[in-house]
Amino acid sequence: MAGTTARRPAKPPAPKLPPPPTDPAELLDTDIAGSGLAAANIVKRAGRRLGFFTVRELLFHLPRRYDDLREMRQLGELAWVEEGTVVSARVGVVDVRVEPSFRRRIQRTIAVLEDETGTLEATWFGRRYIERRLHPGDRVVVSGKLKRFGRKLTLDNPDFQPEGNDDEMLHVGRIVPVYRLTAGLTATRLRVAIRDALDRAGKAYPEYLPRPIREGDELVPIGIALEEAHYPASFEGRDAALRRLAFDELLALQLGMVGRRRQRGRDAARPIAVDDPTDEALRGTLTGSLTRKLDRPVELTADQATSIAAIREDLARPTPMLRLLQGDVGSGKTAVAAYALAAAARAGLQGALLAPTDLLARQHHATLASLLEDAAVPVELLTGSLTAAASRNTLELIESGMAPVVVGTHALIQERVRFANLGVVIIDEQHRFGVEQRGQLEAKAGGHAPHVLLMTATPIPRTLGQVLYADLDVSDLRTSPEGRIAIRTGIRHPDAIGPVWDRVRAEAAAGHRTFVVVPLIDEADAPADDAAPTIFDSSAPAAEAEAVRLRALLAPLRVGMVHGRMKAADRDAEMARFRDGELDVLVGTTVVEVGVDVPEATMMIIEGADRFGLAQLHQLRGRVGRGTVESFCVLVSDSTDETAQARLKAVTEIRDGFELAERDFELRREGDVLGLAQSGLPRLRVASLQDKTHVALARRAREHAEALLDDAGALPAAEAALARELQHGWLERVWAGDPASGA
Repeated sequence: MAGTTARRPAKPPAPKLPPPPTDPAELLDTDIAGSGLAAANIVKRAGRRLGFFTVRELLFHLPRRYDDLREMRQLGELAWVEEGTVVSARVGVVDVRVEPSFRRRIQRTIAVLEDETGTLEATWFGRRYIERRLHPGDRVVVSGKLKRFGRKLTLDNPDFQPEGNDDEMLHVGRIVPVYRLTAGLTATRLRVAIRDALDRAGKAYPEYLPRPIREGDELVPIGIALEEAHYPASFEGRDAALRRLAFDELLALQLGMVGRRRQRGRDAARPIAVDDPTDEALRGTLTGSLTRKLDRPVELTADQATSIAAIREDLARPTPMLRLLQGDVGSGKTAVAAYALAAAARAGLQGALLAPTDLLARQHHATLASLLEDAAVPVELLTGSLTAAASRNTLELIESGMAPVVVGTHALIQERVRFANLGVVIIDEQHRFGVEQRGQLEAKAGGHAPHVLLMTATPIPRTLGQVLYADLDVSDLRTSPEGRIAIRTGIRHPDAIGPVWDRVRAEAAAGHRTFVVVPLIDEADAPADDAAPTIFDSSAPAAEAEAVRLRALLAPLRVGMVHGRMKAADRDAEMARFRDGELDVLVGTTVVEVGVDVPEATMMIIEGADRFGLAQLHQLRGRVGRGTVESFCVLVSDSTDETAQARLKAVTEIRDGFELAERDFELRREGDVLGLAQSGLPRLRVASLQDKTHVALARRAREHAEALLDDAGALPAAEAALARELQHGWLERVWAGDPASGA
């Protein structure tokens, strides 16, 4: 009929969820939406962003800090309390009103509170629901931050609960947990949901730790640990709870590492025996090549010789080698890797080197081809940038066994790559590859496990290494090759950097090149790549703006730019232009940390240097000083932070990467320790390797792991509860993570 509006079809009713489980153990693995918890749908939506989906995962969404709101204040005494202090009080509500605020379109709710000593206003911005929950005449316990506007005091966005049973207090009048939140999830809702989860499943959480370990190490039961970690009755109770959870994480980590080591000990590898004449010939090949390259006699450093001897011994065994080779940029890791690859080729096996970028793969290909030329070992290249014809040719050589050594990027782990007899795998910058990626390459060795050598230019602090590398053999290259010229390093304020640009011009006139590294990609950005400022500052130097500025400032010098948001091919092309002398200055983020070898690069300028980690600064500095000309590193910073200044001063004073790693460990703030991301250690929620008591716990955990696991690296049947928690519980991520390969 004309003029009528078609009715929309009714939405089908939402499917009814089954009733939530009543069994606590079953409830743990129930999706939050079907759990029946308070505000379940809201918590579920927020959980997607915060990383929890089930009731178990919600229980292990642990507080990031605790506010002590146990002490009740009288309103009359708050005039003498310092602004910013969080205070609690028992009050009556006199009035509640809503009025416009100075913030656009945001209203504020104001409540007038009183007790027998005085009155005080509490203010909430944009929270109209307060008007529905708070009424004149109510008696509440309120906790919030004290703010001062002239002589007027107010509580800013405080939490409150009706006065009543103190045991039911969640938000005020107690030690209150403070959690990570996200849009749409309030602290109040999350605390209520976690309280509900604790009551229904947390207190009955199945104990998985063997009783002798619990009692011997004085660890509280897991149910009590969860309760006290979220809603501690005292800080002593909280500390005992966190100690238990930290121990469990460290035990899971050690069980994973010890188990993998024992499993590898049962794997069969092809032994690669290197007799004395062959050993001498291979070492001679390396030194001969280096002598020609540097045009002077070169010998292997003592550390290189020791590492080669250890690798020779590992290769001769019928079980697979898993060794980490760590050393500064320019310490000679590639020469050591070349020995292992040549040994495999001499034994009729193939070797593969996996690099994180196309440009680095090409650099390794050229270096290895030169090092192995006298040994008559051809080196092939396989990257995504090869032409189709070149790629097909290399694949045929690999499959036929005619390619004894192959260098490549992720292209090496593609399904179409088939090795005839892969015997040795080298992973460069190992923290940039995951367990799965390394496993895909290792699987190409067919029925045998390959010998694996991991390489990193980021030495790990000794304390961290004792935990991280419990399942690895480690070789350190601490001695720089002969002839390396020390890099002069200094700190400059941005206002005093003018003479530095004059030096850049002079270096360019002499045919030399300059890196300029900044922490951001663009000015509206978060920290770029791996830069990690402790406090984000939008005034930090950014690559795109700095490249524009320097093109004008340094004209007619040729200025290029690279950053992590560029396509890999474009980034590699720009770096290649810098390497080949088509650019005088390269502005970039930390993507230049793993870059090309440019002997003509003599200056490294790091702007916003306080925003980088100490070891990262050392890695960036290692991009210059690779030729025979004196080189310079300028750390530009206007920070007055004592810790940041101490880091910068350490870089100017210390040239040894291992010593810097130790200093970094001492200076970094909690949770920001060098090596966690770089080494691949799974992020620990509770345990901290900066805490000396936790380091002691890690050592105890190691002892227990050694005792619990059998020769095959498996837990006995009696420890089925612990095995379940490791495989399906909150410890799964730590147990399965492999520090050897960036899990």
